[in-house]
Amino acid sequence: MIGDVKVSMREVLVDAATELFYAEGLRAVSVEKVIERAHTTKVTFYRHFKSKDDLVVAHLERRAQQERDGITGAIEEGGGDPDRAFAVIAEGLGAMACLPGFRGCPFINAAAEYPDPSSSVRRTVSQHRAWYKKTFAELVSPLGLPDPVAVADDIMLIRDGAMVAGYLDEPDTLAASFLRSIRALIQPR
Repeated sequence: MIGDVKVSMREVLVDAATELFYAEGLRAVSVEKVIERAHTTKVTFYRHFKSKDDLVVAHLERRAQQERDGITGAIEEGGGDPDRAFAVIAEGLGAMACLPGFRGCPFINAAAEYPDPSSSVRRTVSQHRAWYKKTFAELVSPLGLPDPVAVADDIMLIRDGAMVAGYLDEPDTLAASFLRSIRALIQPR
């Protein structure tokens, strides 16, 4: 129990896996290590997840929801102004990159560890990326750009680069570069 809220064992397992997977990598973390971190048993683990891949998918789905909430919040804060929404997104990327233990995008990392595009993990990654691209296309659509879908693909590429740069650059530099790059795409020439 946390406060008066009962946390399910499934959530405890996903919490433990999320900490371990992000810090050590998906393939490097065994089911046994997750079970140990969650203070439970194999029987309990397999009652909630048929396989480790199912746990990885649950971890990625949680991360996807967190990212979607952040992007949706930024769009709402932008109040219909794509430039303002991207400024909020840039600020969030910069802040995320300076968190202790930042290891880049969990979806890019997952794709590197699960190269088979038909695996449940890669399908989850693809679904999340499709959501991003659709959301970016909808965000820039009112700007009257010739091809909002292509612009969304470009924004996704910039976002991916920003997530990798988070390993290497300072948060303010990353946020400023992300925003300059987006503005170069969406501002009239």
